[in-house]
Amino acid sequence: MPDIGALHPQVVHFVIALLFVGVIARVVSLLPLGPRLAFAGPMAALLILLGGGASLLAARSGTDAHEKAESVPGVRAAVQSHERWGNRTRNIFVAIAAIELVALAVSKKQGVAKGLRVVSAVAGLGGLYAVTMAGDLGGDLVYDYAGGVGLRSGDSADVRHLLVAALYANMHLDRQAGKKDAAARLTDELVRRMPNDTGIMMIGIESLLRDKGDARGALAALATFTPPADNRRASFQKAMLTSDAYVALGIPDSARLTLEALKAKLPPGPGQQRIQTAIDKLPVAGAAPAPAAPAPARARR
Repeated sequence: MPDIGALHPQVVHFVIALLFVGVIARVVSLLPLGPRLAFAGPMAALLILLGGGASLLAARSGTDAHEKAESVPGVRAAVQSHERWGNRTRNIFVAIAAIELVALAVSKKQGVAKGLRVVSAVAGLGGLYAVTMAGDLGGDLVYDYAGGVGLRSGDSADVRHLLVAALYANMHLDRQAGKKDAAARLTDELVRRMPNDTGIMMIGIESLLRDKGDARGALAALATFTPPADNRRASFQKAMLTSDAYVALGIPDSARLTLEALKAKLPPGPGQQRIQTAIDKLPVAGAAPAPAAPAPARARR
């Protein structure tokens, strides 16, 4: 059988959806709700059979995918825990699917068939706990350990995306912790990795101001930076950073002019309101410049 590890994320989402809906439909089918919901029984059987079959593919694709994810330092225990719960889910629902098949085979014996469906419903509710645990541990593996992110395809561009995301996230953590030198080093590496990316350029200029305290250097870099015409976010960031750099240099009047020019370009609405809020917070001309600080939320929107 070919390696289907790359399909693991797609397959497991089908398993979760099929089994949750199937088990709920099986429970509903056992309630005295009248003929209008008679379709719930056949639907439950079909979905549980499909979900049980899909769980076999999910477990196989997980086995094919785990080697690359497990190779990342520190992630082995998380991978194995996810894999154990995934295999439990497969075993439970293959057994439940077998019960559903037997119930279909003996459907003429209504008492026996109903008893089997009750067993299927009870076992299915327990099985949903296994599905939930496997899904939760899979989420931990992806979001807490970056398991497989950028590694699944083996494409060098995907691996670079993983590195860029890690550099960006750690840069913000260092800045928030007051470790400006560390944040600056990570930003420099980020710029080195993706020198032509508009967003990375803005991050590099922001680091000049926030981390290195070089307001004049930031202004010079901003003066040479031309945002793409279709990138309103970059234009907004440029104006906000320019304003902050002027404030750091003790020139709030220039900051005000910059923000008012941006406000005039925006249509009435939340954008103008945010700019007006920023204008209202500007210091009075002649006041001592505030030290460079981590970017407020408005500058990173």
